[in-house]
Amino acid sequence: MCHSGSTTTAGSRTRSRAPSPPLDKKGYFTYTKKEPVGVVAVITPWNSPLLLLAWKIAPALAAGCTVVIKPSEFTSASTVELVRLFHEAGLPPGVVNVVTGFGKDVGATLVEHPLVRKITFTGSDATGRHINQAAARDFKHVSLELGGKSPNIVFADADLEAAVNGAVSGIFAATGQTCIAGSRLLVQESVHDELVGRVVELARTARMGDPMDEGTQVGPITTPAQYAKVLGYVDIAQREGAELALGGKPAARPECGSGWFVEPTIFTGVRNRMRIAQEEVFGPVLAVIPFTDEDEAVALANDSRYGLGAGVWTSDIGRAFRMADHIRSGTVWVNTYRAVSYLAPFGGFKDSGIGRENGIAAVTAYLEDKSVWINTGAPTGNPFVLR
Repeated sequence: MCHSGSTTTAGSRTRSRAPSPPLDKKGYFTYTKKEPVGVVAVITPWNSPLLLLAWKIAPALAAGCTVVIKPSEFTSASTVELVRLFHEAGLPPGVVNVVTGFGKDVGATLVEHPLVRKITFTGSDATGRHINQAAARDFKHVSLELGGKSPNIVFADADLEAAVNGAVSGIFAATGQTCIAGSRLLVQESVHDELVGRVVELARTARMGDPMDEGTQVGPITTPAQYAKVLGYVDIAQREGAELALGGKPAARPECGSGWFVEPTIFTGVRNRMRIAQEEVFGPVLAVIPFTDEDEAVALANDSRYGLGAGVWTSDIGRAFRMADHIRSGTVWVNTYRAVSYLAPFGGFKDSGIGRENGIAAVTAYLEDKSVWINTGAPTGNPFVLR
């Protein structure tokens, strides 16, 4: 286990003494300082393993913490190689560490270890809930970036070509295996048929195949269990009465071979209380839901236990601000989708998690505030009276 205190110099500026706060008491000098929370357990998922790892370890190191990384058992090789490069670059031993294994063994041990003072996790809300409960027993800090069922909302006054591109990118990029996937496409009734037709036609052109080929647009599902889950949700949607507009089956294209490929799938006639509209599929499956006006769009968007991302497509700037105000989501994109930056906070409302990654909030999440009081002449007074 790495040291519980800081062994890095990266956090020196973030931990510098702040100006003395104004006081309502005479005879005291007070200042505040920030200190690293301590050892951080970093638990990452199998999708985007290096990007999500960087989002966690960069602010942790900047704050002066040491980290122990537990990557997904499906994608540990890239993490092990990155940590090797850290050591090769001269980072002191014990600052960045990696342990591999299954969550129920290695992950649980990290979460429960007494020297770990913060856990940062990206993954399912079920696992995040378990981690949060376990961490609470020792009052550990937690940052949880969990699931989503993000609404991508298209109004009739939108640039429909841009909205079509955004809808396709929102769900089929990375084969839908992202927490921010725009898996619910909410379309205003007056443009519903036109927009859906254009989305279907564009999705139909998606190039599938080898994910190492730069020309591939939709790759395979990552694991056999996830492959079975995605196809299971296709069956569930059809049993609930959703209408299949595209895909809905394993890909039989020659370029896909015998891999775990699912055709880009679009369902119409979806009601927002259907499981396909409420539960995270984590695959290339889009649920299209019509709406009449702005109020209904907001109601549908918020009618979910998740609140990670949302897209709004409109040419009305007032509407853009109103929707951003009323949607309960950690990120709202207007006339774009999936844009992220290490400078902008990222995280979710409701069951989509706790805390934020990126931005200054990401660094402060790895710091503790300390107040220091120095008596410069205040009388001692009655020892039984709190001053």
